[in-house]
Amino acid sequence: MSQTAVIEDITDARFVDEVLMSDTPVLVEIWAEWCPPCRQLAPILEKIAAERAGSLRVVKLNQDENPATSADYRVMAVPTMLLFRGGKPVLQMVGARPKSHLDREIDKALA
Repeated sequence: MSQTAVIEDITDARFVDEVLMSDTPVLVEIWAEWCPPCRQLAPILEKIAAERAGSLRVVKLNQDENPATSADYRVMAVPTMLLFRGGKPVLQMVGARPKSHLDREIDKALA
């Protein structure tokens, strides 16, 4: 039976607690409502979240509503995905990409 994972929406105010203080690696998608590639990426990230439930959390941060975190990590385009491990960013990917590519990059960064 496959686990289901919900991709949480987080805010600037919850970023430290939800991402930087997490014991589990966290993949943060920085997105915007008006961004077509962000919509393309959504089902891919849902699959990754479900497949890696328990070993990786996947969260979303709306850049338009939460500009501070985007500024802190110098996010210049959406979607941007940041992978955090132990409170530190270990990977940054800009733009939508196939699931196989995301899986490969995540595995490499967490190895």
